Amino acid sequence: MRCPFCAHDNSQVKDSRPSEDGSSIRRRRQCEDCGARFTTFERVQLRDLIVVKSEDRRETFDRTKLERSVAIACRKRPVAQERIDKLVSSIQRQVETSGESEIASSAIGEMVMNGLQALDTVAYIRFASVYKDFREAKDFEDFAVTVAEAGRE
Repeated sequence: MRCPFCAHDNSQVKDSRPSEDGSSIRRRRQCEDCGARFTTFERVQLRDLIVVKSEDRRETFDRTKLERSVAIACRKRPVAQERIDKLVSSIQRQVETSGESEIASSAIGEMVMNGLQALDTVAYIRFASVYKDFREAKDFEDFAVTVAEAGRE
């Protein structure tokens, strides 16, 4: 593993343990050259997954992209990082265990919407504003009313 501080190729594993949700292995490493310590995560990848975007564009599934979009929706909200990680891991597991080698980006978007709806209403509306391509304030208002009505039921 390359050191993120000095780019030296060798590091020693000082500690290994499963992550909180059990979906990865957390390793504490120490660079043999500069002595810096850093953390890495190992995750199982069952197969290469292809995300089918609009206009039939295809790209490889990228967990970090999913993490980033969920984190942006949850920015400045009282949502613990652990809960975000669990949501992302859950979505990734659903995608990987679907049995398909290709999945529509809209299906992933719906999974994120469902997860955020249970996690935080404001994050849900933020994500929806991008995912559903809100163009004006009325779009927010209509969606917020729908969310509020669903919350009362």
